[in-house]
Formats: sequence, structure tokens, C-alpha cells
Amino acid sequence: MRFQKILVVDDSPTELHMVVDILNRQKIPEIITATNGLDAVEKSQTEKPDLILMDVVMPEMNGFQATRKIKKNPETADIPVIIISSKDQETDKVWGKRQGANEYLTKPVKETELIRVLESL
Repeated sequence: MRFQKILVVDDSPTELHMVVDILNRQKIPEIITATNGLDAVEKSQTEKPDLILMDVVMPEMNGFQATRKIKKNPETADIPVIIISSKDQETDKVWGKRQGANEYLTKPVKETELIRVLESL
């Protein structure tokens, strides 16, 4: 897998832990976490991750807003963003892609599905 540093963004400690566990099993060398969209935007600039896994419903700034800010910044625009959210309406998925997300997965995320998406990017 080509990703060396992944930023995982989720305000739920349980969801955050589940995704980090999946990435650890994939032997991702560096995993950074954030618990809100504002922190995600800041860490995308300072940490320069290879990939961002972004929740939607969070305090400070939601995942759609954070994705839009990350994609509008020339320094971070090329970082792929995968939204992982409990919002599973088709309109949410379309909106996520319009904000710049490369993929949209629904919670609870399945390990095989996440791995498939990671390998396809």
C-alpha cells in the first residue's frame, strides 16, 4: 500500500479506534488523528498526510466543510479524502463528492471495503 501517513478524523473515540485498528493491521507507518474538522484542516497543512479519512458530523467544523477547505488550498488539494460517515443518503454522497471527496463510505466501515478503496486510490 502506498500510503505512509494517514490522517483519521472522527469525534467518536470508538469509530476513531476502529479505523486506526484497521490501518494498523495494514501496517500503515504513521497514523495521525483529529477529532474535529478545524483540527483536520490544520493537520492537513502541518502534517501533509498521504490520505485523509474524514467523518462528517463533528464539532467546530463538519467534514464537508473541512474537505472543501482542504481541497481549495493549493498546498493540500492533492491529498485524497475518503469520507466515512453514518450519513448514508444518496444526497450526502453526492454532496461529499462535490466538496472534493474521492470516495464516500458509510459507517460502520467494513475492513474489506476500506482496504479495497485504499488499494484503488
